[in-house]
This record gives sequence, C-alpha cells and structure tokens, in this order.
Amino acid sequence: MRYDWLVDVILTVHFAYLVYVVLGGFLAWRWPTAFFVHLAAGIWGVLIVMEWVDCPLTWAEHWARQRNGETPSNAGFIDRYVTGVIYPEQYVHQVQGAVALVVVGSWIGALVLWRRRRARHANAVPPDQGAGPVQPDPAVRLAMTGDTQADGPEPGRHAATV
Repeated sequence: MRYDWLVDVILTVHFAYLVYVVLGGFLAWRWPTAFFVHLAAGIWGVLIVMEWVDCPLTWAEHWARQRNGETPSNAGFIDRYVTGVIYPEQYVHQVQGAVALVVVGSWIGALVLWRRRRARHANAVPPDQGAGPVQPDPAVRLAMTGDTQADGPEPGRHAATV
C-alpha cells in the first residue's frame, strides 16, 4: 500500500497548524471563545519548539514515510520545511521572537476588543426600558410645522391657533 498520499495530508495539516499557531489569535478578535483554543495550541507549540514534547504530526509523518519505504529524517517539520526555506537559518531566534510578538499582539488585541464589547453591552439600554418617545429636533419641528415655540403649543391647542 502506498503511503505517499498520507505523507502529503500530514504535511498539509502540519503546515496549517503552524499557520494557526502564528495567526490564529486574530480569530479571537471576531470570536472571543477562539482565544482558549489558540492558547492551548500556542502552549503546545512552545512545548514542541522547546523540545519538551514530541510533535505527534512529526511522528505520524515519519511513520508514514517508513511505511512508504522512505528513510525518515531526524529533523522536525520546522527544521526541514520552514527554516532555510522561508527564512535563513541564522535568523531562527529572530523569527521565533517575531512569532511571539505576533501571537501576544493578537491576544492583547482580542482582550481590548473583548473589554470594549463588555463595556458597550453593560451600557446598552435594554429594549423594554427605553428612554421614551424621541423628541424631534427644534429646527426640524420648525421646518415641518412652522411652530416658533421651542416647547410647542400648549396642551390641547394646535400650532395654528397659537
């Protein structure tokens, strides 16, 4: 059985996960609950980069390559397909710092937007407790009725009889 298609699927999922770790925090700007999923993905990504845990996608890629008759490399996904391909190898630490800034910046932006939404929601007047009927602007009232009195006609009297 050929496993090359599985290797391609795993590499695609791996790349999508990497993009999500870098940019997924911006989804929380629209959907605040997405923050928690991204936080978990970010923590997992840091653990993998620090080499405290092994990436299961890298393990799956190596397994599929062995089943396909290939010799799996000792390098991980980032070392093999990102470093030296997307950015030069000597800038690994700068890229890691830039990624951290993007992630933390997206989280700060999500927090700011979340607080604004809460404040706006807290200050909103419920529909059943409206401020009463809307009073027209005096200039509009004058243009529509010819009424020169700021308060309008006395109760029970029409503007024409004033």
